Amino acid sequence: MSEQKRVRLFRNGRSQAVGIPEEFELPGDEAIIHRDGDRLVLEPVRKQGLLALLRTMKPLAEGAPEIDDPAPD
Repeated sequence: MSEQKRVRLFRNGRSQAVGIPEEFELPGDEAIIHRDGDRLVLEPVRKQGLLALLRTMKPLAEGAPEIDDPAPD
């Protein structure tokens, strides 16, 4: 079984929060939370690769300029 530690729940404004011990800290400043039955699962947000980033970008409204530079023979 994986390592366990008891933590405290507290209120942060209108949200319930949990203090995460140092040995369980996640990288970055965002996480994904979801339910799995009666459990809450907290996972780090994975960095997207270049292709995923490019898929989110909109095409340029203007075309690329003409380049008068013939390829070498």
